Amino acid sequence: MGQQEVYDFLKRFENKWFTSKEIAKQLDLSMGSVTSNLKKLRKSQSITFQLQSKNGKRNYIYCYKVNKVRNLMKKILTSQQMQ
Repeated sequence: MGQQEVYDFLKRFENKWFTSKEIAKQLDLSMGSVTSNLKKLRKSQSITFQLQSKNGKRNYIYCYKVNKVRNLMKKILTSQQMQ
């Protein structure tokens, strides 16, 4: 199991955010393996992530990076149209 499998999974669902636990379950992989590969993908800036607080717990959620770029472009275009 490598980074590519995790990356491809996030790319397949490019508009959805996942926890590492959800990714591990979907790919039928160990949490340690998924966590290690997500860390490497974060360092290479291949994916986007953010901290989520829910029910007093703090978790990172992960998404294919194109989602972040699209949202940024929408904000820029919307603000330009309002001017």
